[in-house]
Amino acid sequence: MFAGPLLLGHRGARGVRRVAENTVSAFDFALERGCDGFEFDGRLTRDNVAVVCHDAKSNGLLISASTAAQVPHLPQLQDVLARYAKHAFLDIELKVPGIEVMTLAAVREHPCERGCVISSFLPEILLEFRNRDAAIPLGFICDEKKTLQGWQELPVGYVIPHHSLITPKLVNEVNDAGKKIVVWTVNNRTSMLRFAAWGVHGIISDRPELLVRTLRTAR
Repeated sequence: MFAGPLLLGHRGARGVRRVAENTVSAFDFALERGCDGFEFDGRLTRDNVAVVCHDAKSNGLLISASTAAQVPHLPQLQDVLARYAKHAFLDIELKVPGIEVMTLAAVREHPCERGCVISSFLPEILLEFRNRDAAIPLGFICDEKKTLQGWQELPVGYVIPHHSLITPKLVNEVNDAGKKIVVWTVNNRTSMLRFAAWGVHGIISDRPELLVRTLRTAR
């Protein structure tokens, strides 16, 4: 039986000032506070190493134009999977085309025992990933109403809309289609309770402590 939504930290713990987002410290923070897992972002260096970073630049360097040795402060995607695949649900957001091969190799080497989803705003990434693997769950992220219905044409098992797009009707449509809906980024108690009551499959929040404190008792 479905006992309530997955509780996921956004970039680990984006809203916690004392830890940097998309780092081991942020991921540990979310899990130690009771989250089921976390969302994080993958980009590709010039020498084809998948690293974890939301923005295109880090410390003033364009990641796509830098080697992994030039951005040693960024976690590598493979290392994140090696550390967490056995005990956390992982939402791996792919930011750039071309990263599919490295991500697939990492996921196959470190299977996610508590589940995972490969997610992206970019349909071409999802289609390329599905061409390479028929089984790993995929998720379509969207933040605009005009692109929302794209989930119906894509080979995805997860629909991941911005919280401003969520309605009971959408939740029912996705659930009736046999897919799972995960909402981002939900940072207040009232919205967390409302979306959980509507039957979403997961909630992503910048505030993992509040998320767990609000919804854990309902689990």
